[in-house]
Amino acid sequence: MAGTVFDFYTGWEQHNALLIKSIAPLQVEQLMWSPAEGLWSIRMLACHIVAARAWWFHGWMGEGDDDLRGLIRMDDDSDLTRPDASTICAALEKSWSDVHACLSRWTEADLSASFQRPRPNAQGERPWRDRRYIIWHVAEHDVHHGGEISLTLGVHGLRGLDM
Repeated sequence: MAGTVFDFYTGWEQHNALLIKSIAPLQVEQLMWSPAEGLWSIRMLACHIVAARAWWFHGWMGEGDDDLRGLIRMDDDSDLTRPDASTICAALEKSWSDVHACLSRWTEADLSASFQRPRPNAQGERPWRDRRYIIWHVAEHDVHHGGEISLTLGVHGLRGLDM
């Protein structure tokens, strides 16, 4: 493999830009939309994307700065704290900037580095994951929840992410 890990994840940057473009114009009440009763709102999904990036990249791998660390809990009660679209978009931009910096720096040789979960999970375990797994997991997590945001926008008559 020549180059950096980013060479294999270029579509991720476009996906993040489309998320921001879709969320930026939304009003407070639109951020509360969900596709059905009991499912996560657009706000919760977007905040969860940010929090997962911060959790895996900073919490697990120690990447990024204190600002990224501060985003780890962004999805805690986001429908109660009600961050607006500009706050969510700024967090998407910040978290992506840190992810992008890592992907642009890492090469194939860096992918096998392993990291232990920083605190025990519900089963009391602290499993190990390699960087390859973490990158893929965060990318597929972004796409999955971004798809939910796109679907929710469509259900409510707005255009979703135009990949």
